[in-house]
Amino acid sequence: MQSFRTELENPIVEKEIIELERKIREYQEGKIAEEKFRSLRLARGVYGQRQPGVQMVRIKLPFGKVTFKQLLRIADISDEYASSNLHLTTRQDIQIHYVSLAKTPELWTKLAQDDITLREACGNTVRNVTASPNAGIDPEEPFDVSPYAQALFSYFLRNPICQEMGRKFKVAFSSSERDTAFSYVHDLGFIPKVRTVAGIDERGFKVMLGGGLGAQPMIAHVVHDFLPEDQLIPYTESVIRVFDRYGERNNRNKARFKFLVQKIGLEEVLRLVDEEHTANKVKSFMVDRNAVPQPEPPEVSPVVAELPIDLFRYEVWEKTNVFPQKQEGFYAVYVKVPTGDLSTTKVRKLVEGVKGHIADEIRITQNQGLLFKFVRKQSLPHVFNILNSLGLAAPGFDSVADVTTCPGTDTCNLGISNSTEMARVLEQLIYEAYADLVYNRELKIKISGCMNSCGQHGLAHIGFHGSSLKAAGKVVPAAQVMMGGGTLGDGLGRVADRVIKVPSKRVTDVLRLILDDYASYAMEGELFHDYYDRQTKDYFYRLLKPLADLTTLTDDEFVDWGHEETFQTAIGVGECAGVVIDLVATLLFEAEEKLDWANESYRTGGYADAIYHAYSVFVSVAKALLLDKGVNSSSQHAILKDFDNHFVETGEFTVSGGFAEHVLQINKHEPSETFASYYLAAAIDFFETTKAKRKAKDMINV
Repeated sequence: MQSFRTELENPIVEKEIIELERKIREYQEGKIAEEKFRSLRLARGVYGQRQPGVQMVRIKLPFGKVTFKQLLRIADISDEYASSNLHLTTRQDIQIHYVSLAKTPELWTKLAQDDITLREACGNTVRNVTASPNAGIDPEEPFDVSPYAQALFSYFLRNPICQEMGRKFKVAFSSSERDTAFSYVHDLGFIPKVRTVAGIDERGFKVMLGGGLGAQPMIAHVVHDFLPEDQLIPYTESVIRVFDRYGERNNRNKARFKFLVQKIGLEEVLRLVDEEHTANKVKSFMVDRNAVPQPEPPEVSPVVAELPIDLFRYEVWEKTNVFPQKQEGFYAVYVKVPTGDLSTTKVRKLVEGVKGHIADEIRITQNQGLLFKFVRKQSLPHVFNILNSLGLAAPGFDSVADVTTCPGTDTCNLGISNSTEMARVLEQLIYEAYADLVYNRELKIKISGCMNSCGQHGLAHIGFHGSSLKAAGKVVPAAQVMMGGGTLGDGLGRVADRVIKVPSKRVTDVLRLILDDYASYAMEGELFHDYYDRQTKDYFYRLLKPLADLTTLTDDEFVDWGHEETFQTAIGVGECAGVVIDLVATLLFEAEEKLDWANESYRTGGYADAIYHAYSVFVSVAKALLLDKGVNSSSQHAILKDFDNHFVETGEFTVSGGFAEHVLQINKHEPSETFASYYLAAAIDFFETTKAKRKAKDMINV
């Protein structure tokens, strides 16, 4: 395996890539268990595909921001290591597919040259921090949230408190009360606010806590109407520390933060969050408001004045895909990217074509499109012509005709149905039969290949997720129809209802019936949410029930969209949770590694990090010993309590005041050098005592 260590400037990244290279070699030599290695690679953005022997690599782009140079670099990487395609995700990442595991360190090295990371794009970590794509140019925003999203991303990247949580943790920043980043379905969601105190404007955020999509979607709770800007990072740190300690570890279906809120109650969660404040690395964190400056606008005039190649199509496109920025004289151009997929050939032609006409900063949108910034009026025809030549000038961005979808069975282990082809079919239906709906941005259609909502079907007005039915002794590809979800604004939203399940090939009929019914029976000016509530879920169940009749199935309905063979459910093991094998020896080995990290942090003055690494040593060692007795605790907090019950109370370990109280001193003290020294010494003593006891036990057994 070739190494490119000398090409990197960041010693931390260099060390990580060397470590990944070493771990891959050890895994291939059989020295690291499959389950343990899965956790390691997921935290580095390397995700197993449906197809055996290849990987999906997820590239983490904070709030979807990417420059021309970075986009071209990713295209080059996809050509060299993947399938010459870039997939834009609903979390504003870029994914590439069919990558050889052995090539991932080399790939990461080349990405790092342009300040692009894979770190913590997957696994039990803080995932990509998302934000409204128009942040910084939104006429309705109180202020630009981009610097705050960047600060939160940077602060928690490689942060010890969020490297091995029970599940992933998602954060979003919306630019205004329109809540275009969907704050209400995130673990933490933020909406910018300004209040005036004694004649001085103060920045802050409305805070939503404990939301999430997935198979069991939940709407977040409003926990702060105004959190001062300097408390954004400390508050987030406290929340994550609580999730790490109290979150479920055994049942991955209950391991998201929303389930912790459900289990112990919002009031108790908020009490625990307050309790963690003392131990935070920082008590106040002022974000540099200029950390994410607006890019330079292009030159005053385009090189050559142009006319649109198709005037009628241009006029529709301009009305639906072009919007004025808050910066006078400039426009934002939204690009509708079908199913979020861009070939590398198109990427290069796109960048070359729009240079000099847009700013050197593109944002990936939550509905898998692109946003161009600082486009002058006279450049719009040229930009349209370039997009049109690449098949990217379809009107109706973020309208009924802009269907969001996950990759489904194309590459995902959990995919049940082909969501991408279904999206293409539904979009074609809109353009052909309901062309006026390209102007309707109040009604959204979203599709996921399974119930996990990567395509956001849970927050759609009309949503579908992959499923299956049985008929005539065979399996039929099916779609669960969802209705009534969506954004209400200012942190409020609705989760879609499950209405009925129908064969997948009938989704076009489903959509026709719903849209025709809405057009025929809605009151003048009545929005879809109001119409749905007035008619009720049962009304739509009865409307669609004939489409669920399996006695009328035709042969082609046993074949999924985009396929030729008869449908079969072939669901693999999902890796979103980064499952970790709980073997005693592995846990003790990890504890030794964490001790090294703790000592290194202490030597460099990172006392808060040293303390948290030492805390992780306590937890890992205690968990290993409990597993040796057949006790599998469901959370870190439970591990501490169970260790008291099974080891301290039995006299096997002597800990004054109890093990849990001893370890939980972590949130009773400031992260000072004095406490770090004491706490680290205690962790070392616990680890060495355990090693000695196990060695003595092994000698007796021999």
